[in-house]
Amino acid sequence: MDVIAAAPPEDPGTAATDRVRSLSRTVDVAVVGIGYAGLPLAVAAATAGYRTRGLDLSDFLVAQVNIGRPPVDTVTGAQLGAVSGLLDATTDPAFLRDCSIIALCVPTPVDPHGVPDLEPLLSAARTVRHHLSPGQLIVVESTTYPGTTEGVVRHILEESGLVAGRDFGLAFSPERVDPGNTRFGFHNTPKVVGGLTAECAGRAAEFYGKLTERVHVTRSPREAEAAKILENTYRQVNLALVNEFAQICHRLDVDVWDTIEAAATKPFGFTPFRPGAGVGGHCIPVDPLYLVHRATQAGVPFRMAEQAQRINDSMPVWVASRAGELLARHGIPVRGARILLLGVTYKPDIADTRHSPAEPLAAELLGAGAEVTFHDPYVDSYSVRGRQLAPTRDLRAALAAADLTIVVQHHTVYRQELLAEARLLLCPSGPNTTKKGRPA
Repeated sequence: MDVIAAAPPEDPGTAATDRVRSLSRTVDVAVVGIGYAGLPLAVAAATAGYRTRGLDLSDFLVAQVNIGRPPVDTVTGAQLGAVSGLLDATTDPAFLRDCSIIALCVPTPVDPHGVPDLEPLLSAARTVRHHLSPGQLIVVESTTYPGTTEGVVRHILEESGLVAGRDFGLAFSPERVDPGNTRFGFHNTPKVVGGLTAECAGRAAEFYGKLTERVHVTRSPREAEAAKILENTYRQVNLALVNEFAQICHRLDVDVWDTIEAAATKPFGFTPFRPGAGVGGHCIPVDPLYLVHRATQAGVPFRMAEQAQRINDSMPVWVASRAGELLARHGIPVRGARILLLGVTYKPDIADTRHSPAEPLAAELLGAGAEVTFHDPYVDSYSVRGRQLAPTRDLRAALAAADLTIVVQHHTVYRQELLAEARLLLCPSGPNTTKKGRPA
């Protein structure tokens, strides 16, 4: 394992002692929240030989894990089955007092106004506080703005009477799970760790060093928290750039895909990003808003992230307007038009629909009076603001019947020769074609 460390944080006046070292426990690792990020961590810990137990409020998630059936697509059945003797799950938090390491992997969403909702994380911290015992290491993996771990999480945990950095360890290590990525998994994706003290950072680095090939230690939890948001803001801003560029190219009759392919031949100074119907998932549409919120509180607006968010949020509306233009060009009014959406997940070849651009796109089309159906090999049912979209199983028949087909997500099954059967085709996340493959 490679460990790369920044200058270690200063220890508090009372130096960390052996009380921060782990004690003998009946469970090595507890993972609070066994969803998209928590379950991969639990499996990685068990794979490394740690006796691991997941804790979740969901009876369904717990039951699925205990019968060896992954409830999320960030873990395979084979991976879960391989650690069946070392990993189980429960809804009862009483076992937490017997763990050496407790990782908090609960969601950190935003409310409808884009304001961070830390309640799931704070609730998890309160649960841990009730069972906290000396010598434990608490690691926060949930994405949050800088200062959360050292601030409100630490405060909640210290209400137990134990002192962070002296009686128990405290660190932050952001999750870096990428659903559907077959090249990078938990074991070969570097782990970032920031500890409250040098002792805390060392313990966290030692733990993650057993799970992954490389650990990078930051100066404090704040830098680790900021690094996670920077990673996703980088993607958000570059996607906004290429999404807005795609709109300009359309207006100027420039093929944006051919342009990107040409620019990507430059071996330095350029990283290709590709436009789409919008930006979805659990990270890019949410994480930058945490720093936007915190920066605004500090009196330093994060203007680039705010503008990028607006551009990406506008893409489904723009795609809907393009759909209307394309239909009108062929003498078909949007009202009453039969529109088929292909792929309603937020990225190709996964079943995750969180923040998928398919929802606001479908809402725009429905609001214009179109009849909207969908096809997705990974999704059985899909609702848009309380309204169920009709699914189709016979893709060829649906392509033939639809006035317009929109490829929202390029799943592998949507082969070019199959899409050629559509009467009209719009591909905002790929080269656009209409009848018989003519450019849109």
